[in-house]
Amino acid sequence: MTASIIIAVKTWQKNLEECVGKCLQLESCDFEIIILPDEPIEEKLPASQASIVIIPTGPVNPSEKRDIALKYAKGEILAFLDDDAYPEKNWLKKALEDFKDADVAAVGGPAVTPPTDSLRQRVSGAIYSSFLVSANYIYRYLPGKRQEVDDYPSCNFLARKSVMQELGGFNTKFWPGEDTKLCLDITKRLGKKIIYDPLVLVYHHRRCAYPEHLKQVANYALHRGYFVKRYPETSLKLSYFIPTILVLAAAIGAVLSFILPSFAALYLAGLVLYLLLVFIFSFSGGIKIMPLVFAGIILTHATYGVFFIKGLFSRRLKEEL
Repeated sequence: MTASIIIAVKTWQKNLEECVGKCLQLESCDFEIIILPDEPIEEKLPASQASIVIIPTGPVNPSEKRDIALKYAKGEILAFLDDDAYPEKNWLKKALEDFKDADVAAVGGPAVTPPTDSLRQRVSGAIYSSFLVSANYIYRYLPGKRQEVDDYPSCNFLARKSVMQELGGFNTKFWPGEDTKLCLDITKRLGKKIIYDPLVLVYHHRRCAYPEHLKQVANYALHRGYFVKRYPETSLKLSYFIPTILVLAAAIGAVLSFILPSFAALYLAGLVLYLLLVFIFSFSGGIKIMPLVFAGIILTHATYGVFFIKGLFSRRLKEEL
């Protein structure tokens, strides 16, 4: 079984160099690497037996770049990687084993924070891998049990070329959120399976805490809120509403405490309980970054909660076709 590793990127940079270098170290498989920058790449590419194809696309978003790659890819399996991620040596080999099941249309795996990330990046990684932030989706950031899923991020996602051709690719200008639409098309429109395999592992560099991290969270929340209306089959879930419920509870509780002094004790008790839970779940990244993770979880809840509401009440997002 052959594969095409597809990397959408703006330009050649350090993370992409690392990503390509790690791909070239993958355990023996028949694969090519397709890189899709905005403009032609002039940097000298590493020598390799694997084919490396550069396809300049102009300044379009990653989902559009990947649809362009679909026209050129020679592999039976399309392996989508973000340019700031890099795979374990057996990443592709393990994924191809999953595709031996003819009912499997796509495979995803965990995107773990690299140990070489900076302190602020590791704070972001610890926030995402906290149960209080990712809840039942924590397996996206840490290896979990092998299972069937209906929605999975495209930073580490592999799909049959035949399936992508049948769907016309991602076929959307949403970014992020293109993966939600694709997974919905695979599972609902085609009735095929997406498998999460903890052995199909990549390392994903995080945004720095806090500004870059919170900007990413806001974008995720905006689209997820909008997708509750647009794609309720996979987005209308209680877990996505919890940060908004917390934000509304905090705001309404504060007002009621001011109007009804008798309510203040109950509100304070709830607030203390919330902070205690955050404190307990703030040690996942280690004691050194615990205070930053503690504050980051609270800021992540607040940011997600607010922007989820904004997405929920948006009539249309600018990325929509």
